[in-house]
Amino acid sequence: MAPPNDELTLTRPDDWHLHLRDGAAMASVVGHSARQFARAVVMPNLKPPVTTTAQALAYRERIRAALPAGSGFEPLMTLYLTDTTSPSEMTAARASGAVIACKLYPAGATTNSESGVTDIARIHPVLEAMADLGLPLLVHGEVTDARVDIFDRERVFIEERLAPLVTAFPTLRIVFEHVTTADAVQFVRQGPETLGATITPHHLLYNRNAMLAGGIRPHYYCLPVLKRERHRLALLEAATSGHRRFFLGTDSAPHPVGDKESACGCAGAYSAHAALELYAEAFEQAGALDRLEAFASHHGADFYGLPRNTGTLRLRREPWEVPLDYPLASSRLIPLAAGERLNWRILPAADSSPG
Repeated sequence: MAPPNDELTLTRPDDWHLHLRDGAAMASVVGHSARQFARAVVMPNLKPPVTTTAQALAYRERIRAALPAGSGFEPLMTLYLTDTTSPSEMTAARASGAVIACKLYPAGATTNSESGVTDIARIHPVLEAMADLGLPLLVHGEVTDARVDIFDRERVFIEERLAPLVTAFPTLRIVFEHVTTADAVQFVRQGPETLGATITPHHLLYNRNAMLAGGIRPHYYCLPVLKRERHRLALLEAATSGHRRFFLGTDSAPHPVGDKESACGCAGAYSAHAALELYAEAFEQAGALDRLEAFASHHGADFYGLPRNTGTLRLRREPWEVPLDYPLASSRLIPLAAGERLNWRILPAADSSPG
């Protein structure tokens, strides 16, 4: 039996921002999320994107079919907003009971975002319908103006897009996805109860030196990009503060190694292989392991108005080395922290209880 301070028991957590892809690639990675999370908000930026409720329901069935036998993992579906999305689709989404939110990608902001919204004013009727129906809006918070430095795109998005949006739709629940700056932390803290934010493990653990110092390391390239150390520290303080509108969202994004290690590498960090272990590393750095459960298991469910999970998950202080790669369909992917030593390990399912 491990000493009490070498084990953590958490209410089974949820991932409020996850990329699973589709087909053989999805089948390769979905088990990583299912072993630790009870639910996950699944992003809709497939090719082609998931823009209708019917497409979301079909995608959910493909995910369920790929789950390990006996898994109770529940995919929570989202729709991809475009300039031509109709308010009536929001009614269908809410009625389905399966679509939990809609995602706003500024066109060209990140992977598979080419069909995203070119002007938020174009979807104001859709946002009004979402507010009336209680359907949250998930926002990739970056401008795409080439004149704006890539390290400033989140800050400028807050000033030019998000602040006006929050003011214009005061009853619309908005999740500011994968925040990366002290500016975003301050904006969420000062914002209304309808504004929440997810924080990834890679933005808690790494700054931009991990991507750029000593050579370009493409597996740390994500969007929004890693920022200065002062921003990482602001995120870590927010995540570990107990503030109920910051919660877990991995933004785990699998890419074949060749698509990352290329002349124009894809954005995205894969963390689903060790998500809870990585968050535990960050919270332990901050001396706040006692606040991990609220961040990982309570705040997100509360913000979405969903019941908290009843099962539990246990982690043990047991050092291990992250594998250098994992299968991804017919290729391989390089995970976050590949080859690094982590100090926490999730106990096997037999030693924990389901969500």
